[in-house]
Amino acid sequence: MQLTQKFEEIVSSLGYLLIEVIIRGDRNLKVIELYIDNEKGITTDDCSLVSRAVNEAIETENFIDSNFRLDVSSPGIERPLKFLVQFQKHINRKFEIIQKDEERKLTAKLLRIEGESLFFADKGGETKIEYKNITQAKVLISL
Repeated sequence: MQLTQKFEEIVSSLGYLLIEVIIRGDRNLKVIELYIDNEKGITTDDCSLVSRAVNEAIETENFIDSNFRLDVSSPGIERPLKFLVQFQKHINRKFEIIQKDEERKLTAKLLRIEGESLFFADKGGETKIEYKNITQAKVLISL
């Protein structure tokens, strides 16, 4: 079984979504970065829970044969959203959306989600975008 698949199983069994796995370093020290998310947002307690479970699995099943450091965190607001479930907690926030087959970026506020359809409001009115047609979606930070 692939390492990423194993991490995915552990993370999802705890009720979280594995967003990204980054493995770097060398034979002397592997650095494993796991980015997790859910519909409500990630707390330090969530990260600790996942970290303990993954650490235990790595040590019990011995599927990393070198020293390692494990870092678990949320993807952060600056990273593009990868899964539909991530949008829910960002309703009423502004997004920068790039759609498939579109050359322009849409900057609009997420109003609601119905199934796989996302509804955004911008100065031109309401726009419906199917999740499958989104190439990139970033939450814009308002100060």
